Amino acid sequence: MSARSERAGLGNPPNGNAPRPPGACRILMIGDVIGKPGRVAIERTLPGIRDERGIDFVTANGENLAGGMGLTVSTCEALFAAGVDVVTSGNHIWDKREIYPFLDESERLLRPLNYGTHDVPGRGWGTYHALDGTELAVINLQGRTYMQQIDNPFTDADRLLDEASEPLPPIRLVDFHCEITSEKNALGLYLDGRVSAVVGTHTHVVTGDERILPRGTAYQSDLGMTGPLWSVIGFDPRTVLPRFINALPTRFEVGDGPVVLNACQIDVDPATGRALQVERLQRLVEV
Repeated sequence: MSARSERAGLGNPPNGNAPRPPGACRILMIGDVIGKPGRVAIERTLPGIRDERGIDFVTANGENLAGGMGLTVSTCEALFAAGVDVVTSGNHIWDKREIYPFLDESERLLRPLNYGTHDVPGRGWGTYHALDGTELAVINLQGRTYMQQIDNPFTDADRLLDEASEPLPPIRLVDFHCEITSEKNALGLYLDGRVSAVVGTHTHVVTGDERILPRGTAYQSDLGMTGPLWSVIGFDPRTVLPRFINALPTRFEVGDGPVVLNACQIDVDPATGRALQVERLQRLVEV
């Protein structure tokens, strides 16, 4: 076994609430929040999770928060009020035009960096302070396979990490909003050792491949959704199934019933930015 493979490690058992390594900054990254059920689940559970687990910093992907497609100012602010520090997004961030000015106004709401800067509102990354005082960066990127052909997320990440006027803080968290697992996996390996975490969003289906890559980057292909459990990726099956059965167009509606909350807890060394342990978190919430 090579020295490199010996440094790789699997994640801790899900929902185990492992003790925090001494001095670590504890981060929670939450998957796509789907509509009102997802928002209510966050409001009811996140404050308790932060207290129980000693969470220092929380991100959540909010691009499906407003009726399942897009984001509004009020729904975004509801996540902030519930204890989310930074809201990330993806291709659906543009579905509600009212959010465009807020993207410029709020430093805590991100859109994918690789949409560029020409006539595009908002920002793709930012620096923040965790509850324990640690400075960290959050970077939002979007994949291109089976998605819009925007700028290259790999080379845009290079420019940010290698050419910024001032070095980013050691803790660097990446939400990679992307369709296919191979592109997510490739970015995780490409950024291994240069960022603290690469987690995927967009497919709404949680993956069980959380691990720490050889050079110290925590990785999970998809965080999964925070949305109705008995659904098709968060939407009422009655509004989705006709598309698969007879190809008739339908208007998707957010599902109802119990909500599954999916997230990844990552403990990071603030001095080096290396992930020390990673653990998948899942809660079933009655809403």
